[in-house]
Amino acid sequence: MFSSQLYNQQTTWDEIKSVLMTMEYGKWESAYFYDHFVPPWHNDLNVTESDSFPTFEGLTLMAGAAAVTCRLKLGVLVCGNTYRNPALMAKMVATMDEMSFGRAQYCIGAGWNVREHAAYSWEFPPIRERSDRLEEACELVRMLFTADGIVNYEGKYYSLKDAPFAPRGYKGRQIPIMVGGNGEKRTLKTCAKYADICNLVGVSPEQVAHKKKVLERHCEAVGRDPSEIKMTAHVPMRIIRDEEHAKRARRGADWLMIGSPDYVKDRANDYIEAGVEEFMLQSIQQKPWIYAELNEEIFSDFD
Repeated sequence: MFSSQLYNQQTTWDEIKSVLMTMEYGKWESAYFYDHFVPPWHNDLNVTESDSFPTFEGLTLMAGAAAVTCRLKLGVLVCGNTYRNPALMAKMVATMDEMSFGRAQYCIGAGWNVREHAAYSWEFPPIRERSDRLEEACELVRMLFTADGIVNYEGKYYSLKDAPFAPRGYKGRQIPIMVGGNGEKRTLKTCAKYADICNLVGVSPEQVAHKKKVLERHCEAVGRDPSEIKMTAHVPMRIIRDEEHAKRARRGADWLMIGSPDYVKDRANDYIEAGVEEFMLQSIQQKPWIYAELNEEIFSDFD
């Protein structure tokens, strides 16, 4: 039920491995990285000091995690569809699924960070086109993960011609597709059509409940059982034992899972009642003892 997105910037592989080992031997379900080439702390064309912070590439970290862990599910939360051809990324994830004996996840979103697109000369289409590209990419990848034999696909943005794709997943398993984003008209519709996992970002329990209903309506429209799609939330969790400090950290958003252990557990239950099946936690200090503290003081109440 509890997973975390480790951060890629201003860290070392040894620090990442130490956290992964703490997660591996705890109650953590999955480990994720982010798909950014500069720290994702602003969304404009301004060049900031933080842009120069050393930052690892996320899919490479995912492959490294596959090699040093045995139990954790793995992914990048979430990959920007505009950064790579989706068939290439599907091949990379399928390879990692073999390396990890069936623990890889294909996690994708429309892409949003204009700064890094400009920095690396990647095309940054308007949001409507990025949403169209995301939907087409998910259709193509679903076909690659499920088709038997050579694959052909002809879309507006992507095409495959007599494309072989093997292995498709460890021992023939279907690699889960996660779609990340909150957009009700397009992203949740794409989830309804192609996703196994829906990942909502920075949402309150009330927003989760609302967007779950929107997803259910999209599922009804496309003839899909909504119970086939796992609802997840990418939100922070932090134990702060001093209540005044915790209030300042929550900044008026008292639904955040930030506070004493009891406060955190109560807010987690609010999310679960709203429909969250897995927490992809964010903004946790990359220190093994903090991961161990959450494991010991929070997770045991949710076995």
